[in-house]
Amino acid sequence: MRDAADIARIAEALDQAERTRTPMRQLSKSMPDLSLAEAYAIQEHWVQAKCAAGAIVKGHKIGLTSRAMQTLLGIDEPDYGVLLDDMFLEPGAAIPRARFIAPKLEVELAFLLRSPLKGPGCTLFDVLRATEYIVPALEIIDSRTPRVDPETGMGKTIIDNIADNAGNAALILGGSPVRPAQIDLRWSGALLHVNGTIEETGLAAGVLGHPATGIAWLANKLAAHGVTLEAGEVVLAGAFTRALDMRAGDQVHADFGRLGSIFCRFV
Repeated sequence: MRDAADIARIAEALDQAERTRTPMRQLSKSMPDLSLAEAYAIQEHWVQAKCAAGAIVKGHKIGLTSRAMQTLLGIDEPDYGVLLDDMFLEPGAAIPRARFIAPKLEVELAFLLRSPLKGPGCTLFDVLRATEYIVPALEIIDSRTPRVDPETGMGKTIIDNIADNAGNAALILGGSPVRPAQIDLRWSGALLHVNGTIEETGLAAGVLGHPATGIAWLANKLAAHGVTLEAGEVVLAGAFTRALDMRAGDQVHADFGRLGSIFCRFV
């Protein structure tokens, strides 16, 4: 395990890349021996530094939940990151494209917790009991390292994504909140329109078979670090559409059927 000074130095470099909108080299290429544990330690240090500067933890996200993405990266489980207060945007927002380096947008469901969730042994049913509302969400992911390394032509790895706080950048909650028992979440779907064209469609069953499964996985994973998913937190369950590149001028309309719609635009 790298020492605390090394972890802090890497976290500061990621923070600098985010603040200046200038990507740094992929950690998996500049430090090929970096471990999963070290990547999570970098993420944790970065989040703690942001909180020391005034940010507030508002929840968590689960990433890489689709079978296709896990196969591509050679992994067999998702990853996770932390949601901070300055990441939350309002429905209908005019979002400055220049706020990000290389933004992509995904369609998800968000779980708003009524009571804490703590592993080990957390199940899908525990998640449903602890959830007050489920709402549609758009997640904007960004990358503080290039998605393709210019020197080797190789893509990012799970190590890069974890250290980069799972690509967290921004999110929008909208539509119509529902109680968990009001809908079969597996069949909750969305049509993602960009500039009037349907670019993606998907069902929430694409997230580990049921979106609540990922929340239970996260509660159990965090238990090893003494972390609980707290009442009032938002948890993004994972994308069920392909991530789309966003450009200035793009207008987004995500139609979740009975759960309503979310609009935003990039300026």
